[in-house]
Amino acid sequence: MIRLIDRMSEMTALNNDFNSLENAFIIVYGRRRVGKTRLLDEFFKDKKIIKYTAVDTNKKVQLDELKTVFADYLDDDFLRKQEIVDWSSFFSYLSKVLDKEKTIYIWIDEFTYLIKNDQSITSTLQKFIDEFLRNSKVYLVVSGSLFGLMSEKVLSSSSPLYGRRTRDILLKQIPVGYINEFLNFDSEDLLRSAFTIGGIPEYLIVASKYNNYIKFINNEFFKKEGYFFREPYYLLSQEFKEIKTYFSILNSISYGNTKPTHIANFVGIKAREIYPYLELLINYGFVKRISPIIENNKGGTYTINDVFFDFWFNFVHKNRELIEKDNYEINISQLNSFFGKRFEIFIIENFNLFFSSKMFSKYGKWWGNYRDDEGERKEIDMDILALNEKDKEILFGECKWKDKVNVLSILNEMKEKIKYIEGNNEKRKESYAVFAKSFSKKVEEFDGKKVYCFDLNDIEKILKR
Repeated sequence: MIRLIDRMSEMTALNNDFNSLENAFIIVYGRRRVGKTRLLDEFFKDKKIIKYTAVDTNKKVQLDELKTVFADYLDDDFLRKQEIVDWSSFFSYLSKVLDKEKTIYIWIDEFTYLIKNDQSITSTLQKFIDEFLRNSKVYLVVSGSLFGLMSEKVLSSSSPLYGRRTRDILLKQIPVGYINEFLNFDSEDLLRSAFTIGGIPEYLIVASKYNNYIKFINNEFFKKEGYFFREPYYLLSQEFKEIKTYFSILNSISYGNTKPTHIANFVGIKAREIYPYLELLINYGFVKRISPIIENNKGGTYTINDVFFDFWFNFVHKNRELIEKDNYEINISQLNSFFGKRFEIFIIENFNLFFSSKMFSKYGKWWGNYRDDEGERKEIDMDILALNEKDKEILFGECKWKDKVNVLSILNEMKEKIKYIEGNNEKRKESYAVFAKSFSKKVEEFDGKKVYCFDLNDIEKILKR
């Protein structure tokens, strides 16, 4: 088993609860493959626990399996032979036979599979917590991967379990700075991997079998036997009933349809009907809505937030017939175009690692339009705009997924754009930032203003820090 990487804050939180509380009800949730089971395995490794991992089967099988787990722990022949037909009877029996004065650790993994087959388990568990657990030394942990069910049936204010938890942990992907602990890649391949599979530990373990990025994606994405070839079908079918609609929306966005009306037209539904689907995809973390950092007359756009889904829809789904025939060849130009987009998103998401919130408290992408000297309307955009509204400071940034970038050329292009970006134009203090794979030559000043240049070596050092 690979050692646990990162997760120190989550481990500390769990240890604090188990050291300071007499009993606990803890909820651990997050997307599939993110490492919930690995985290809890590590936490419970030195403890005697009652563990049950639910499977997606009928309630009777689930009850029988959980009954057997407890009967074995308690060495209870009566429970082993007893016919239990509902959750109420099961937890009622536990309330009678579990020792309130004895420290007992219970972990139910994939708890959402129990809810999926019988939602009454949440009410039954609420009663068990109120009437037994709170007066005992029982530490109960439930974990689950179905984000929708965990959010609605366990964590929401409408859930019977609302207010009962002592802690909930939303386990997220590991930060990109830890990816090098999985992969023996150079700095560029590490970032390309981050733009392809993100910080999902199980995905990184798959990638760790290879010594470079191209070999990895060739074998695991672009072969019909590859680990990732059908992965999104499985993940989406677990979360959504209308999988075809959600699948089509993600596919539409991957084709460059970023406005709701364009997405709806692609999917084949009315524009007003697309919003609930987009909202749910946003809640689940698959999609993100982006607005200009300085509000203008340009509306927001939608993009695929999850890097794995973004890569898969752009390259695997679009080329699935060629891949099925074992006839697909990687187009490096298309790859670099995709990396350019993800590089920009990556820098924005990690901007506070390069500049502290004291320097710039607000940052993001900006786009708008203006009229040139001939009165013709033109579109402009800035990869990054960062603001310190208190001190009237503004930073203009560009991201280039290229080698040997000519900084002065980029700065001259930016200089032409920024005069159209409004906001304290007369008084503001301006600076520039350029992010690239490498530069022909870095500069520290341009037109009397500070310039920050970050290449892959700089980025790697900052991420490791």
